[in-house]
Amino acid sequence: MEVSSVRNHANPTLMIRPERGWIPINVRELWQYRELFLTYAKRDIQVRYRQTVIGMGWAVVQPVTTMIVFTLFFGVLGNLPTQDVPAPLFYFSGILPWTLFAETVSRTSNSLINEAGILQKIYFPRLVIPLSSVFSPLVDFVFASLVLASLMIYYQYYPAISLLFLPVFLILEILLALGTGLWLCAINIEYRDVRYIVPFMLQIWMFASPIVYPVTFVPARYQTAYGLINPMAGILEGFKWSLLGVAPPSYLLFASAFIIIVIFVSGVFYFRYRESIFADVI
Repeated sequence: MEVSSVRNHANPTLMIRPERGWIPINVRELWQYRELFLTYAKRDIQVRYRQTVIGMGWAVVQPVTTMIVFTLFFGVLGNLPTQDVPAPLFYFSGILPWTLFAETVSRTSNSLINEAGILQKIYFPRLVIPLSSVFSPLVDFVFASLVLASLMIYYQYYPAISLLFLPVFLILEILLALGTGLWLCAINIEYRDVRYIVPFMLQIWMFASPIVYPVTFVPARYQTAYGLINPMAGILEGFKWSLLGVAPPSYLLFASAFIIIVIFVSGVFYFRYRESIFADVI
């Protein structure tokens, strides 16, 4: 944000102009608007389950239902290998991080469209809106994690030292979701087709990720390419290793981590580059 003062006779006028060019995140400005950021995050959490019968229970119903369907069709009927892990536990440990990713991308990509009215009235860092969209999916993730913990206790899978690496995979996942969401959010302002493409894209992406099958299904010579094309593969592999103690992440994880950083950084820069036109074309 560029601020300048223009004097017209005795009446000073404060002019706010958008910054130009490819610019990084203005952390100081975001910090100045931290209360707005928290307000949006709190509102999203409250509105999500307002006037529902089971409230936060919906955060558990969706992944549990998906786990049951996967267990019946891919575990019982399909008899896919699960790395010697009980099928419900294997599937749920993949569904849990995937649900966080998909929900964050979906909410972030539509966040500015949903706030079109306020964007045209007042100035604030536009990044506040998509960044605050991650909190509601994170709350759902925490509640659904209780189900995963219950399954681990039931099947007697207790955390090992590898659990300490779980926050690393969680951070990588959030960066990937935000980077993807920021790209889609900025494009969605001009091309509303994005809101129809995102659910279809996420559905295909889910079945291309090692949720119902182990990552070892992909031949070793294609592992690096797989990690670059689908960075969620490395994240899911890391989640299952840190939680269930299956085979540790391969070099596929490094390929995924590299492309995640690229997607996040480029997503932020592209969002800021297009920020100046949001209020005009929305």
